[in-house]
Amino acid sequence: MLKPTFKKIYYEKDIVNYELGKYLLDKYNNIPKIEIKSHNNIEELRKYENKDFGKLKHYLIIGTRKTHKYVENHKISDYLVPFSSSGCYAMCMYCYLVCNYNKCSYLRVFVNTKEILDRLIKFSNESDKELVFEIGSNSDLLLENLVTNTLKDNTEYFLKNTKKGKLTFPTKFNLIEPLLSISDKKRVIPRMSLNPDNIIKKVEFGTSNLKERLDAINKLVENGYKPYILIAPVIITDTFENDYKALIQEMKEKLSTKAQKKITFEIIFMTYSYVHRKINEEAFPKAINLYSKELMTSRGIGKYHYRNDVKDKCKSYILNLLHKNFKDCIIKYVV
Repeated sequence: MLKPTFKKIYYEKDIVNYELGKYLLDKYNNIPKIEIKSHNNIEELRKYENKDFGKLKHYLIIGTRKTHKYVENHKISDYLVPFSSSGCYAMCMYCYLVCNYNKCSYLRVFVNTKEILDRLIKFSNESDKELVFEIGSNSDLLLENLVTNTLKDNTEYFLKNTKKGKLTFPTKFNLIEPLLSISDKKRVIPRMSLNPDNIIKKVEFGTSNLKERLDAINKLVENGYKPYILIAPVIITDTFENDYKALIQEMKEKLSTKAQKKITFEIIFMTYSYVHRKINEEAFPKAINLYSKELMTSRGIGKYHYRNDVKDKCKSYILNLLHKNFKDCIIKYVV
């Protein structure tokens, strides 16, 4: 599913005033198109039922980004930045965007990228310290790049026009070629999300497999990057210990010696929701059930988290394995 198979395009009429808008309309000239007033309110799509979730992944929405509010963050970055896209056409069953599936889960591409970047550059230049900007919290930029072919140009534009500030983004894909010739790799932090291969196959539909992701990490390192590794989201099943032991063993075996030096890890346990349950039950009736009454507890309206005692036990297990296999590793956080 890495290559997009769009069956319909919804677009705001003013995208023709932007080079990217014209490029996308021409690139997908043979796909049926519907003009819309706002990418945020497509009445037709709001009427879809849960069982129709998969259909939405074959729709591309093109518009301009109007929201530019940066949100403070205290994990890897200083700010979460609304960037060039939102949503995704892969289908990870736990994705938080699924909670608003008829608004967010399909891929929305924003064509006013110069405006988005100029705001970010101005913000970075006016800061009295170097900031790290998370530009991939609402989408997977490597997957988006298959559609827009803008990742390298956008990154270079930022690097050229400000002498400080770093960009970071997570990914589940091995589509790293656009990153290999970036000019200043010290100011770009790709973060590869990993999970046991059986979790990827059962839950992260349409993403790169584990071997492909590990190979991509090695290639990034060889080309001058210091990528981070997210073990995320940690999913607790009956085979949890074997699954994550196998993952870390494969990392030990497949990552190059250079890649293994002072690896930076992020560890994120899965959160889930009532909305996820309903959509997944109807859209993927034969798929694994990620909800567990025994392991999870409610937190907030319709939100599920692993119980603290369950999470703490699994957290200790993973940390022990990481420290045993990667003695110089850095654990940024566990949530």
